Amino acid sequence: MAKSIDNASSNDAGRVEKILISVLDNGSRLQAPAVAKYVEHVRHSHPDESPAQIIDRLEKMFLLAVTGSGSAVGATAAIPGVGTVASIAAVGAESAFFLEASALLTLAVASVHGISIENHQQRRALVLAVALGESGMEIVQKVTGVTAKNWGTAITSKIPSSTMRGMNSTLVRKFVMKYAAKRSALILGKLVPAGIGAVIGGAGNRVIGKGVVKNARDAFGPAPARWTDHLVILPEDDFTPDPATTTRVLRG
Repeated sequence: MAKSIDNASSNDAGRVEKILISVLDNGSRLQAPAVAKYVEHVRHSHPDESPAQIIDRLEKMFLLAVTGSGSAVGATAAIPGVGTVASIAAVGAESAFFLEASALLTLAVASVHGISIENHQQRRALVLAVALGESGMEIVQKVTGVTAKNWGTAITSKIPSSTMRGMNSTLVRKFVMKYAAKRSALILGKLVPAGIGAVIGGAGNRVIGKGVVKNARDAFGPAPARWTDHLVILPEDDFTPDPATTTRVLRG
């Protein structure tokens, strides 16, 4: 009996890992040109702002979006006729949104720093490492040997494909353990009825969101003092994000 329980637990962990990888890849699959276009859109809306100001704006947009999604999910438990099962389903969708939004923020900040990541494995590693924070930094530094504070640039260095895949596997396992622990506490809070869950959901997402913002700042260091390229003036209708991605709500 114990063995069958262990096997079931192992299978569940494997499924969770696959789901998280799939969700993260939905965000990290954003190609460099698409991310650059997103940043250009924000710059076009605020042409006089410095790189630091644009990054600050990207961070605020991210926090506003993920806080709103957390409050919306928490509110479902207070709606008559909406049971716990429906709330759990909503939390699943909201968790996916949070992860994709985190991926977009990470890649957008990298773009502002002039880091264009073409390789999918590199994008996955960067998103995972930023989501993990200090523990992600330690894994990257151990593999790359880079100990600089702005360690995010180390991921874009020439790392053998086999080494990169091994690093990503380690990052994923670490992420599954850390993310599952944090989110399980929030999920329980969001399922509290009578509207309290909405407060817990929004506040909880904001706390974790601020962690992602801090991790991204640590990964890339201070923003560039000035733009190294010229702002491309886009037509008003030139930025039309895919409604299936988180860019639909993270607009300046």
